[in-house]
Amino acid sequence: MSAPIAFAHTSIMVPEVVAAVVTDPEGIYVDCTLGGGGHSEAIASALGAGATLIGIDQDSEALSAAAKRLEGKYPCKMTLQKANFRELGSVLDGLGIEKVNGIFFDLGVSSYQLDNPERGFSYMQNGPLDMRMDAENGREETAEHIVNTWSEKELAQLFKTYGEERRSKAIARLIVAKRAEEPITTTFQLVDIIKEAIPKKYRIEGPHPAKRTFQAIRIQVNGELSILEGAVREAAERLQKGGRLAVITFHSLEDRIVKQTIAELVKGCTCPPQLPVCVCGKKPLLTGAKNTTPSPEEVERNPRSRSARLRYATKL
Repeated sequence: MSAPIAFAHTSIMVPEVVAAVVTDPEGIYVDCTLGGGGHSEAIASALGAGATLIGIDQDSEALSAAAKRLEGKYPCKMTLQKANFRELGSVLDGLGIEKVNGIFFDLGVSSYQLDNPERGFSYMQNGPLDMRMDAENGREETAEHIVNTWSEKELAQLFKTYGEERRSKAIARLIVAKRAEEPITTTFQLVDIIKEAIPKKYRIEGPHPAKRTFQAIRIQVNGELSILEGAVREAAERLQKGGRLAVITFHSLEDRIVKQTIAELVKGCTCPPQLPVCVCGKKPLLTGAKNTTPSPEEVERNPRSRSARLRYATKL
């Protein structure tokens, strides 16, 4: 096993996040995807002694790195907890907090997770096929489990749905054939299979041929999309009047969910347009939905920020 690497991550659109989230320097704020603490550090630097910052992450290594970076360095009260962002309501209830001033989500995989081969996220480094955000949760459904046990049909559907991979059937077919010879246990084994399934002429241009397949498996392992809409709705409910919800997305699937969910929360009413008056009684929760992307300068400094989009809105 290789030596542990330092937890390092370049946070994206930091000034934009602070401007979007912080409305009251003495308020209560939640970073639902704490990571290495980059965004939280910037938020904390904008807060006063009467403020509270709550950091949530399901990755113990991220929590440890963030604690070293944050605790005792800023005047605001700070609480870090190990939890998935779908547990936001439970975390706030446990702290006796009903409403907060701002909630932030960064849905990307951290540079540390990508660059640490032992986590199995990267198609650029060899490591075990794991891909769990919470490496301690003991879930059976690791990337290795999916690749070696799912049927060809299930794999093809997964790669098409969560990876938007056009050659999903060919990749799934070859995975099933190769695993019959020997188990697929490492990232490079899977990368080689994907490359073999995709004709060379389609591998010359565009992103890495394994990018979409790895994305699909990672999303499935961590249930990323299945919990996202509920988490966004829960966050909107827990904001106080004038509070802000902000979310950074990195691919079209999660961005579509966030965009549509915020749009519904801004609209409120779900009645058919042909009805002359509202009968559903649903009121808007949010207003002023906006979005932005990284500046050209940031993309040049940090190419991984290229696909990011920040969406935010204000609680009515």
